[in-house]
Amino acid sequence: MCLGDVMSLFALIACLFTLAAVFSYINFRYLGLPNSVGLMLLAFALSFSLIVLLHLGVDLTTWANLILSKIEFSEALMQGMLSFLLFASALQVNLEELWHEKWMVLLLSTIGMLFSTVIIGALAFLLLRFSGLALSFGYCLLFGSLISPTDPIAVLSLLRKMGAPSSLIARVGGESLFNDGMGIALFACLLPLALHGQNFSLLYFLKEFLFHTLGGVAFGFVAGWITYLLLKTVDDYEVEILLTLGLVSGGYLLASLLSVSAPIAVVVAGILIGNRGRMFAMSEKTRLHLDIFWDVTDQILNAILFVLIGLELLRLPLTVRYYLVGTAMIPLALISRWLSVGATLTLLGPYQEIERGTVTLLTWGGLRGGISIAMALSLPPSLARDVFVASTYAIVTFSIIIQGTTVKKFISHYVQFQQLS
Repeated sequence: MCLGDVMSLFALIACLFTLAAVFSYINFRYLGLPNSVGLMLLAFALSFSLIVLLHLGVDLTTWANLILSKIEFSEALMQGMLSFLLFASALQVNLEELWHEKWMVLLLSTIGMLFSTVIIGALAFLLLRFSGLALSFGYCLLFGSLISPTDPIAVLSLLRKMGAPSSLIARVGGESLFNDGMGIALFACLLPLALHGQNFSLLYFLKEFLFHTLGGVAFGFVAGWITYLLLKTVDDYEVEILLTLGLVSGGYLLASLLSVSAPIAVVVAGILIGNRGRMFAMSEKTRLHLDIFWDVTDQILNAILFVLIGLELLRLPLTVRYYLVGTAMIPLALISRWLSVGATLTLLGPYQEIERGTVTLLTWGGLRGGISIAMALSLPPSLARDVFVASTYAIVTFSIIIQGTTVKKFISHYVQFQQLS
């Protein structure tokens, strides 16, 4: 790597950190929005300002595009940031509460994910045919798989701040963490159907999907247990934090090389370390430093992620027709989420009491985030990629800005209702 490459990499990192810091400060002092929402809004505002200035004859987009050209968003998130974000969130999951809600979390992140994928795929297929952008049903199913995963970050922080019931935190957090991994595995298995539909085998798909998901669970448990045993033999928070870093980065890489679901593996390992590891293998001092380290890491990476999402707008194809289709996809995504959650909880109804308002809260609180954008951007160049990237951006933007700023009211009403019941 030459000096110019090093300087370019340093310039990229420096610009991203600086923008994240400035936007975080502005949001904290003047906007008061959830950090992810505020950062994305400000990054969008910067991108729109640059586009407007370009049309007015002032080209300031060159430097931004130069910086963005140094980073592949999909690769940066899926092969870099995602493992740390998932592990940081999984550390905070209470295993006892998660186990109590295990059937709801399991059904929502598996059957609910499959329901959502099929419903969105079917609705997208009909909408695209009506709009004259007909794509194969395989591609539409692929779109369903990439837009179905929900992002736990913003909602979980609100739930904790508002003192929501731990059962609700376990449901929302558990489903979001596991359906991220499920969605990525489903996307990988459906990709051959979209690209080579005539050679697609349902049996092969089921075998690959089960191998990805169950293999990820098994690998995550083994890797987490080995790390847990190592943690028990030392009492030094610096060494123990390094062990968790090795688990996240090395475990994610090895799981990917073994072709099992690395996101699911990281989530399972994180839950194991965050519960059994925290209880039996760490001193109070280590727990404090570990929580601070991963909380700060989570905040920094999320700040950079949402700034990148906003800036990536500069590189999207600004085709009005695609964005009209994307706008029409927003209610379809909400309808499919409501139907899939409702159908899944209906299956669970005879065996577990479902509180009133749960379907509505899980629907509106099911925010979409960077993972959906990363999967859309990873598609090979084609009409389908352009349409799905525009649609994904429209849905994610609505989700984070509109749902993210109003979900607090839904949570508040839900909590008050449960207290009165």
